[in-house]
Amino acid sequence: MKYIFLLLSFVSYNASAILIRHDIEDKEYLAKPSDFPALITFYIDGAHGSLIKPNWVVTAAHTTFCLEPGTKIKTTNGSAIVKRLHVHPKHTPGVSHDIALVELSESINEVRPAKLYQETNEAGRDIWFIGIGGTGNGIAGITVDNYDNKGVLRKAQNRVEQAKGPILTFKFDNGETALPFEGISGGGDSGGPAYFRQGNDYYVMGLSSRYGGGPSEKYNSLEVYSRVSYFMPWINGVMTDPENSIKLGKSLDKLKHLPGGLRPSDLPSLCKDILFSEKELRAI
Repeated sequence: MKYIFLLLSFVSYNASAILIRHDIEDKEYLAKPSDFPALITFYIDGAHGSLIKPNWVVTAAHTTFCLEPGTKIKTTNGSAIVKRLHVHPKHTPGVSHDIALVELSESINEVRPAKLYQETNEAGRDIWFIGIGGTGNGIAGITVDNYDNKGVLRKAQNRVEQAKGPILTFKFDNGETALPFEGISGGGDSGGPAYFRQGNDYYVMGLSSRYGGGPSEKYNSLEVYSRVSYFMPWINGVMTDPENSIKLGKSLDKLKHLPGGLRPSDLPSLCKDILFSEKELRAI
């Protein structure tokens, strides 16, 4: 069983998960659902999206390999059913356009959707990451994988290093340049938001995509997020006319490239192990 979870970590592109400062206690990074109510979780050990309309979720394309019509996913206070998947047709694994929309069968009315950040002044902005991936710190690296983390939710701060074209870049800083709760996301946190709160509203600026270089899982490592503002025309176009979006090739109803060397024949057993069971969803 654990092999399956380690495989999920591998196919998530990122080698790590939410990593924290070595000089701040882990308990200070612990989060609760109210810290980002729009969080959606696809698998029992990670991969996230953000509710942006009552019946729409935005995520990284590579997280969707087990999602299909009828799949049940977790919300912060219940569950939802996938109606249709919309993957960006230019998604190139490990390179760019790592974004997808998940259309839901019914609207979620108990959760206030997050808003999408549409301005292009992201560079230098402070944001939060959140997710149930594994953990570690900037010196030791990853010490608890997303399987062993058992769904514990954490959040961490970071600052947009660069905003260029379809991507945002973040760096895991140390010392004087680090934020009070500096951290970086990865593996089991893939697809999750780079977000900030303004009044009662939460704004999603980016989507956790992949490792971007530097010392893996440690200080000075880089992470790449898909840049929401760049993809606003595509997002709006798909949500306005989802059926014709697929017919006209503006979106794909499944991944063209499976992540991490996965083969279609791997999916039945893998998805059976990592998707939420009815019992697990009833326990929420």
